[in-house]
Amino acid sequence: MKSLELKVPPVIVVAIVAGLMWLTAHYTAELNAFYVGQRAAAIFLLVLGVLLPLLGVMSFRRAKTTVDPRDPKKSTELVTTGIYQRTRNPMYLGFFFMLMAWGVFLGSILSLWGLVLYVAYMSKFQIQPEERILTKTFGEAYKNYCRETGRWW
Repeated sequence: MKSLELKVPPVIVVAIVAGLMWLTAHYTAELNAFYVGQRAAAIFLLVLGVLLPLLGVMSFRRAKTTVDPRDPKKSTELVTTGIYQRTRNPMYLGFFFMLMAWGVFLGSILSLWGLVLYVAYMSKFQIQPEERILTKTFGEAYKNYCRETGRWW
């Protein structure tokens, strides 16, 4: 399974999971529920989902380091300020909130299984390999950062 590590761009993973969530909502439509405030909740989650990755990219740009998640070896700076004081993975967390917004918009509680799939895939095939490389690159500084800041939140 190591062949999947750092291979699939996270945006593609999000698109696949969103498609699976839509299929779930479509084929279980009789179980979908629509409620007052649903659209507002979806919009709030979507804004959060866009804001977190944007803040992450801005922090990386300020530090003049790579934002390419498929090649963490190119990281030249350990970014621990800004949004990175709250989460080690604001971009992936933002995508999580985008998927949550999509599930709320669909009105399908069953489609939210996609969130579990997303977190499991990203943790195993993206985040853990990144962490191994960043530990080699930044050593104790990265280990300390991991102890102080959560992987997701």
